[in-house]
Amino acid sequence: MNDISTAVLLGSLVGLVVLSACFSASETAMMSLNRYRLRHLAKNGHVAARRAQALLERTDRLIGIILLGNNFVNILASSLATIIALRVWGESGIAIAAGLLTFVILIFAEVAPKTLAALRPEKVAFPASFVLTPLLRLLYPLIWVINLIANSLLRVVGVRVDKASIQHLSSEELRSVVNEAGTLIPPRHQKMLLNILDLEKVTVEDIMVPRNEIVGIDLDGDWEDATALVTSSQHTRLLVYRDNIENVVGITHLRNVLPLLSQGEFTQQAIEKIAKEPYYIPEGVALNAQLLNFQEKKRRIALVVDEYGDLQGLVTLEDLLEEIVGEFTSDRAATLRDVHPQNDGSYIVDGGINIRALNRILRWSLPTDGPKTLNGLIVEYLESIPESGTSLLVSAYPIEIVQTKDNTVKTARIWPAKARQEAE
Repeated sequence: MNDISTAVLLGSLVGLVVLSACFSASETAMMSLNRYRLRHLAKNGHVAARRAQALLERTDRLIGIILLGNNFVNILASSLATIIALRVWGESGIAIAAGLLTFVILIFAEVAPKTLAALRPEKVAFPASFVLTPLLRLLYPLIWVINLIANSLLRVVGVRVDKASIQHLSSEELRSVVNEAGTLIPPRHQKMLLNILDLEKVTVEDIMVPRNEIVGIDLDGDWEDATALVTSSQHTRLLVYRDNIENVVGITHLRNVLPLLSQGEFTQQAIEKIAKEPYYIPEGVALNAQLLNFQEKKRRIALVVDEYGDLQGLVTLEDLLEEIVGEFTSDRAATLRDVHPQNDGSYIVDGGINIRALNRILRWSLPTDGPKTLNGLIVEYLESIPESGTSLLVSAYPIEIVQTKDNTVKTARIWPAKARQEAE
């Protein structure tokens, strides 16, 4: 070592610091790679991505080879710095060399390269994989021994490296990914993806048409009314029942009814004959499960019953699809008939309107975790049947009762929360 010039030793020291920076950067870059993007690139034939993915399949070996190289060059750099310091400053220079080398390694071989690698992981990890892969093969026996000792210590505390599973995104984590996609996903598609994630949190009870709004043909009722209903109905499927809606006979499609009407064969017996057996579902079924049930049973409409078997409402395939893609034109128009904008910025709203539909149409955020209708929300909040003129504030939305009838809120005036805040 005495025969080697100080200049050569300094050059070697600089080279070792550069190698240390490379090992440090590769470690951070490998650990910072987006595993899902990495799998996508590897599946599409990206060579460097495949190498990086293979290295990350056993992180203990990857970390072993990186730290082996990093510690080796750092220790060798420390030895060279000590020799140089002895030549230049004598024994008193050892402390100076230790301080200078610590500063140099910290800045140039740790903080700077690791920061760069964290910000640009693919730019660093992919080239590094072409070096780390053959280096791992070359030093595999030594890495195997190091990992054997390290993994044995981990087993003592209950950690098994060989049983480490691939991490999967939870629904909330996936929601965060969609929200942070920015311009990569169009806003409308982003909203649809978020709505799909919400399907498991919403039940058919939240979106069903309540029983008092179900339109159907009463086989024991006035047949002229039934004829008028068929000729003017906005629905393609109608419920068929006897006397009251609890006695359901079936469900019929207008395309099967209109020919009977045109041929003069529109009778109770004919309607009962073509009515299809009703499909019942419990009110607590999640929308994602019911969507699959509709697909499996080849049905488009279902009757919702409670735990006692009493009819509560009706839900259609279109209702479920609206939760994903938004209101269809006809349904939006029907919903808007219950919402009347006023000159002062408020809205006169029918008390029987579904809160989720109201939120969707007006982009509001009234609470949906309780009652399903506006009337139910107001009554639950006040814990009594309110009189006309009663005012309340629900989730920053001022509400004034306009009309009550038969123990229900028929109409209410609601001011948007944003308009109220601007007025204040």
